[in-house]
Amino acid sequence: MKIKRQKKAKKTINFYKYNFSLREPFQILIDGTFCQAALKNQIQIKEQMPKYLMGEVQLCTTHCALKELETLGKELYGAKIILQKFQVRNCLHFKNPVPASECLLSMLEETNPHHYFVATQDHAVTKGLKKIPGCPLLYIILNTIVLDKPSQVSLDHVQAVQLGELVSPAQQQSIRSLKQEQGIAQRDGQRRKRKRKQSNPNPLSCLKKKKKKGGLPTPPQKKTEEGEKRKRSRHKKQKTEGGDNTSAPAVPNT
Repeated sequence: MKIKRQKKAKKTINFYKYNFSLREPFQILIDGTFCQAALKNQIQIKEQMPKYLMGEVQLCTTHCALKELETLGKELYGAKIILQKFQVRNCLHFKNPVPASECLLSMLEETNPHHYFVATQDHAVTKGLKKIPGCPLLYIILNTIVLDKPSQVSLDHVQAVQLGELVSPAQQQSIRSLKQEQGIAQRDGQRRKRKRKQSNPNPLSCLKKKKKKGGLPTPPQKKTEEGEKRKRSRHKKQKTEGGDNTSAPAVPNT
């Protein structure tokens, strides 16, 4: 029975590893209800959790979960002592504590970006987890720790990724790492900068085009000056009978 339970757990863990990038050490977010159930069933969480998940774990909780156990009194004193031994993760309700169920769900956000496992016996938390893809649920039943099978939301999310409708977080991370290795991210930034420069007008295009010299008509004054020079250079000389060139006789002044 124990071997069969571990095989199911291994299959579920591999599902979350391959599709949601859960890696060791597994971060287990625990509340007071789980500690109370472990105390009643004489389960050593620190010893049995790594064996069941077949890997290193980090057990953690929140300030709101500890505060809730303090307000409930002596009946949950033992659960409080167990919970105090775990790491305390910062939540958004340090000054104004909220119920542990609300705090745990807020730590998961919409897509469980920190890859938490959640260990709880609270039905409100369990119901909320089934709406978040990629969030494994741990609970205690029949004196044993049980890893719940993936929720329908997680299965639908994986199917959408396989069909190309969504990009999984693992694929996004791999794309970023490949871009950084090949320097594509820097090139993309340079390209964007170049595009911004090209949006400004080219200063050379603002200059007026120079016309060819042959195309420009010569001013009329130049024509007259050139014509006069030509006329002056073409004075005719009269020939005499002897063949000597003589200029025309001057007209006497009267």
